[in-house]
Amino acid sequence: MCFTLRLCILLLLIGSSYIKSIAQQVAPSTAKSKKLFDHAQQFLNKSEFGNAAKILEEVLLHDSIFVTAHQQLATIYLREKQYQQAAKHYQIVARLAPDLSTGTWYGLGESWLNIGEYAPAKMAFNTYLTKANLMDNRRKAAEKYLKDCDFSIEAIKNVKPLSIINMGEKINSTADEYFPMLTADRTAIIFTRQLHGNLEYIYSSQNKDGNWSTAYPIPGYVNTDQYSEGAHCISPDGKYLFFTGCNRPEGKGSCDIYVSYREGDSWGEPHNLGSPINTGAWEAQPAISPDGNTLYFVSNRKGGLGGNDIWYSQLSANGNWSEPKNMGPTVNTPYDESTPFIHADNETLYFASNGWPGFGNKDLYMSKVGKDGTRLQPINLGAPINDHLEQRALTVSMDGKTAYFAAERSDGFGGLDIYTCALDVDIRPKPVGFVSGKVYDEVTGKPIRAQITLTKLSNHHVMYNMEADYIDGSFLIPLPLGNQYALHVQHPSYLFYSQNFTLEDSLSYQRIYPIAVGLNGINTGNTVTLNNIFFPVNGFELLPSSEADLIELLQFMQRNKQVKIEISGHTDNSGQEQNNQKLSEKRAFAVYQYLLDKGIEKQRMEYKGYGQKKPVADNTTDEGKQKNRRTEFKIIATNYAK
Repeated sequence: MCFTLRLCILLLLIGSSYIKSIAQQVAPSTAKSKKLFDHAQQFLNKSEFGNAAKILEEVLLHDSIFVTAHQQLATIYLREKQYQQAAKHYQIVARLAPDLSTGTWYGLGESWLNIGEYAPAKMAFNTYLTKANLMDNRRKAAEKYLKDCDFSIEAIKNVKPLSIINMGEKINSTADEYFPMLTADRTAIIFTRQLHGNLEYIYSSQNKDGNWSTAYPIPGYVNTDQYSEGAHCISPDGKYLFFTGCNRPEGKGSCDIYVSYREGDSWGEPHNLGSPINTGAWEAQPAISPDGNTLYFVSNRKGGLGGNDIWYSQLSANGNWSEPKNMGPTVNTPYDESTPFIHADNETLYFASNGWPGFGNKDLYMSKVGKDGTRLQPINLGAPINDHLEQRALTVSMDGKTAYFAAERSDGFGGLDIYTCALDVDIRPKPVGFVSGKVYDEVTGKPIRAQITLTKLSNHHVMYNMEADYIDGSFLIPLPLGNQYALHVQHPSYLFYSQNFTLEDSLSYQRIYPIAVGLNGINTGNTVTLNNIFFPVNGFELLPSSEADLIELLQFMQRNKQVKIEISGHTDNSGQEQNNQKLSEKRAFAVYQYLLDKGIEKQRMEYKGYGQKKPVADNTTDEGKQKNRRTEFKIIATNYAK
């Protein structure tokens, strides 16, 4: 039975109760008020609540203690979210006829909760729970609301000193704006705006010299005039847009999840993700992980814990999405969860919920991953980010310091607006920097769609395995700070590229790690520096952190069986030249022996130590010396045959 029908029945039952009792003036006291009251009942029968409220207000001008009219009016105002007016009339009923209806105390509690008056709301719900013959669903809801009241009464004692800033008229309007998503470098924001006919459109604004441009509908094939497109997310590099499309003819359910690829300055034809992501149920609000391998989304499909739950699916090696899994009771509740956002640290999840203890309506929460890899219980982001009004769709900058979210607030332009604020340390994700670059042909300068692999050297974990953009060869990879990484770029027609770098803890989003990757052809004389080959000081045993480069070199030799190489070792000019010569030979031999042990024919390899004879940088600085201490391989033949 729908809410409107239930409300009509409740209001009519309240209206009919005046026949049974006169003691508390539950019936009209004059013929005029009776006539008006009966007229109001006719509007209620037709679900015309606005007209019914006007008549009931007139009734009370003539019959001020007519509690049935107060009760009906309070219930209408509660439905219309006019909580101050609802509380006013429920209070009158509670004072004049406290036993008229259990709904009086439940409605009064709801009204106070939605105003942010938690102490009187708690009192009302406690009174409600003392009544007999309560409906089970109402009893459970009241118990849940009591938890909200208890949480809020304590939480407002510790309001964080945060400045919540409206993002201004260039982004916000009298319409609803929500789902703010920023590119990694924060030069563009993409958000959803709800316009005429409640249709959703995706808008964008550009940040130039710290100022946002007037928002405009994103160009291309995503927005339509017939359907709703919104509730989206964007990949960190700004190339892929996942969004919710509703009531589209090719959809599987009422709303499905789609993806569009940016082609130049516009967005390409959307592609429905299909099964098993989309079903005949409702799927919406996608959030893609920074590595592109996990898709989080919201659905009311079977198997959930409540109404709308957060689910996730993982991308398999063959490019298909796995059967989605529910995120379970550490995230989902018997109520509604929505608007997931996974931070670029690939661990911290932000989402909205009306099921976890909060300030009323939907609050924003943070879920982190414990040391054992499992999700911890969510943390309410607290006031002033959350309040008794609605908050939703929070996103956080890559450095973890700044949040952007949608909320209803008194200083807004209308409805939901997009706001920004600094985050306290205890609700921040891990800070993340990013590597940004382009892959191109060293000779022609043309972009190359190469494979990019990034490995964390401390544990050999492959963090990213992706392709550079097929149009311009660009790539962007967000990475946790404070780690050392190996970057490899390879294409079947070229020598691979090896680079080593460390993202310092102090790195900010402005100080990205830029890389220009020029690939050379597999031609005689071309050389590759193996920047991730490591030895002990004055030693020649390969360290475990060398594994990434060794595997890359091995795979190159296995793919290119016609190639013969020279492996060379080099040192700086520290110490005696004779010792440096011997050390470089032993280091070159160590790599040679590794390949030999892995099955590469010795006829395809030579090794040689050059000592300090071939510096590539100035030996008078530490940085120069580090560059001179290196291992290389050079193509010496491309026509090897057994």
